[in-house]
Amino acid sequence: MRASVAGSLALLLLCPLAPTGAEDQPKKKLEFQYSSGEIQIPIPTADEPKVARFDAESVRAAARYLDEGAIAWTREKGCVACHTTGAYLLARPMLTQQLGKPNEEVLAEFIRTIPEEVPATREENGVTYAPLVERAVWRTAALVQWDKHVTGKLSEHTDRALRNLLMQQSSHGGFYARGEVEIPYVTTDFELTLHAVRALVDAPGWLASVTDPELLARIDRLKTFLRESEPRNDYERVLRIELATLLPELVTPDVRAASIDLLWSKQRPDGGWSTRSFSDTENWRTPMSDTVVNLIRGLPDAADPESDAYMTAFAITLLRQSGVPADDERIRRGIAWLKREQRASGHWWMHSLYRGNYHFTTYIATAKAMQALAMCDELPTL
Repeated sequence: MRASVAGSLALLLLCPLAPTGAEDQPKKKLEFQYSSGEIQIPIPTADEPKVARFDAESVRAAARYLDEGAIAWTREKGCVACHTTGAYLLARPMLTQQLGKPNEEVLAEFIRTIPEEVPATREENGVTYAPLVERAVWRTAALVQWDKHVTGKLSEHTDRALRNLLMQQSSHGGFYARGEVEIPYVTTDFELTLHAVRALVDAPGWLASVTDPELLARIDRLKTFLRESEPRNDYERVLRIELATLLPELVTPDVRAASIDLLWSKQRPDGGWSTRSFSDTENWRTPMSDTVVNLIRGLPDAADPESDAYMTAFAITLLRQSGVPADDERIRRGIAWLKREQRASGHWWMHSLYRGNYHFTTYIATAKAMQALAMCDELPTL
């Protein structure tokens, strides 16, 4: 990694992809997005052909891409990564009915990495935070989804992860998102905190069972942080839709309605949504590195960003959570966009808005697309 950004990138990806000093080595041509033993998944490209038809076989290919990518990352990297294993265990358990049980090897790695102690805090920009709290959020959120959708009951390790997570709360009441990551996945403190709250709410029976005064106080502080945070861009405004689903008391009916209207207004003529239309380039987070800003500005469609798989799928999931029926004509247009945009290898292509090399956002987008299709009863049972 380049020395000027190595510190933040190690946290953003949640594990380094290159050793310090890599800037002094000849650039190696990248071949695989994921590679481990017989698993060799080429780096996605924009020119890969689209599927001839969206059907059971294309869904099977998408499931294989998700499963193998997560297994390869677990075996070769051995860490929790929001862009791969985190995305996998957050979405894949929800698809158990359609695709079968998620991979237990990935689950075992998440359980193994639950820390025994709360790490010592650090301070940055006036906020006290726990180092690598992103890992704690994603680990916990993933374990919760396994319990909710696979076993149907709270496990001891998930309970331990939830308690450990709350003890890593940042001084402002939420969770501190340090550095950039795959835009828009965990770009700000609000988004990272929302992922954490989803874990608290979705954990089977957990929130109602908490009696410890310190944990209750921390939960109240989380709620206050989310209620009082001013949205920095339209992406955070539409995130209020999910917050209203999880904790309705934190979002007024007017704000919820305005957020839904805003999301509808962003739908493009082709039926999809574009991630980059939800924020000015410089305002995804503070500060934005020149590397990321220049990458986004340099994309061919920078002046009029095209629909992309992540935001199209995410918009559909938000709208379905808010009660919009799957047969709504506008939802159907979004579903049609997803079906025709799947690539022949199974994934949904999306250019990384972070570094533009491994395109891990393609993995995130594929996980989210499968979730959106399932929420609209568009996935066959394999």
